[in-house]
Amino acid sequence: MLRVLRLLHNVAAVAGCSGRAREDVPGPSTPTVVEIPYWMVATGEAASLAERLLAQTITAQGVQADMLTVHADRGTQVTSKPVAMLLSDLGVTKSHLRPHVPDDNPYSEAQFKTLKHHPTFPDRFGCIQDARSFCQGFFDWYNAEHYHSGIALLTPADVHDGRAEQIITARAQVLEGAYAAHPERFVRKPPEPLRLPEQGWINKPVDPKESPQHFPG
Repeated sequence: MLRVLRLLHNVAAVAGCSGRAREDVPGPSTPTVVEIPYWMVATGEAASLAERLLAQTITAQGVQADMLTVHADRGTQVTSKPVAMLLSDLGVTKSHLRPHVPDDNPYSEAQFKTLKHHPTFPDRFGCIQDARSFCQGFFDWYNAEHYHSGIALLTPADVHDGRAEQIITARAQVLEGAYAAHPERFVRKPPEPLRLPEQGWINKPVDPKESPQHFPG
């Protein structure tokens, strides 16, 4: 059950992306955490399930052609011909993990760790209905209540629904008021709210201007 949940969670994490919030993109994108509006728990792994989940999510989110890149593992479910044809028809670019690099999608790995380490995550699910019920509550919490350090302590829903700048502006006003009232409490400089990251990368190309990394050995 957990393996199936992981596979379909990875698909959901990718499919949940929209033009305003994209996670698994092998190029610059912002932010690095996304809302997961659709997910699926099934009794087995199948290309048809991955195809259905991707099609439902991409269509419902209004993703336009050439807006999205789906970065997934190399499982037969997501490398299948039906999924490849679906993504091609929708104008979605597909990308896969490099061979023998299991941690090639750190954002998805981090989100799945949040799922497994949640205090309410059970040792085992009694049945598939239990798993679906748990996931419904978990993803509602994750999207709307869980504040992420990677996206300026906002929720994925705040960013996905376009509320980020409004919230950051409101935070700035509160901090300005606190500084005006008690400047002695801020020794170095006036406080500023966290900002959304400008870029998020998977497999960032080597910049010829940067010095190459050297490893001992």
